Amino acid sequence: MPLFPGAASAYAAFRPGLPEAAATLLTDTVQGTPRPVLLDLGTGTGQVPAAVHQAFARIDVVEPDQGMIDEATAVLRPLLGDTPLGVHHCPAEDFTAPYPGYRANLVTAARAFHWMSQAEVLRLLDGVTAPDAAVAVMGEGSLWTARSPWTDALRELIQSYLGEERRAGTQGTYTRPRRRYEEVLADSPFSRLEEHALPVSRRWTPEQVIGYLASTSFAAPSLFGERHTAFETEALSLLGRYAANGPLTEDAVFTVLLARRP
Repeated sequence: MPLFPGAASAYAAFRPGLPEAAATLLTDTVQGTPRPVLLDLGTGTGQVPAAVHQAFARIDVVEPDQGMIDEATAVLRPLLGDTPLGVHHCPAEDFTAPYPGYRANLVTAARAFHWMSQAEVLRLLDGVTAPDAAVAVMGEGSLWTARSPWTDALRELIQSYLGEERRAGTQGTYTRPRRRYEEVLADSPFSRLEEHALPVSRRWTPEQVIGYLASTSFAAPSLFGERHTAFETEALSLLGRYAANGPLTEDAVFTVLLARRP
C-alpha cells in the first residue's frame, strides 16, 4: 500500500524543488565523466532528475507508487528528449540493473532515504555503481519540524485533530531512525563522506501550505477522514492571520551527504 495514497498530484504541485546549489553540487560530481548515468531512488515526482538531467546521458528512476511515477514521467519525458529514461516501478530494495554491465555514476535519494531499508539498499548499490560513483542522501526538515510562530501553530492544529504523535502515512506514527544517516553510510561500502549544508529560505501562501500538507505523510487528507474539510478551513484561517503582515517564511537547511568508496 502506498505511504502517500492519492498524494502524487499535490506532491507535484506543492513540494519545493531541488535547491539550485544542490543541483550544482550533484552535477559537479560527474564533471568529466563520459556519458554519466543517474540513478534516482524514491524519485517521487522526478524533482531531482528534472533539476540535473542536462548533465546525464541516461537516467533511471525508482519509485514504488504508480501515481508518483505517472507524474514523474509526464514531467521527465518532454525534458529528456532523446536521453534514455528507465522507469522502475518498485521499492529501492528491489531495483535490478536494466542491462548487463549497468553502472550508475551518481545515485540520489532526496527526502526518501528514511523510508528505505538503508543498509540493504547501500549493499545493493555496491553492485550497480561505477568504482568512483557518488551516493547523495539529501533533504531538509518539513513544515512539521520547522520552528517559527506560524509553523508551531500549524503543528499544534494538526495535533489537535490527529493526536500528539507525528503520523507517518499508512504506517501509523513516525519513528525516529535509530541511527544517523552518517553512521549508516560510514558502515557501508560508501564510507568516505562529505557533508554540505545549504541554507534555504522559502515564502509560502496559505493556499500553498494547504497543498503541501496534502502531499505529506503527517497531514494527508486520508488521515483526517470526514474531518478533513473542517481541518482545511481552520488551517486556512490560522495561516491567513499569520500571513496578514507578510509572507509565511520558512528558513531551512538542505543537507547533502555525498558518500563514495574509500
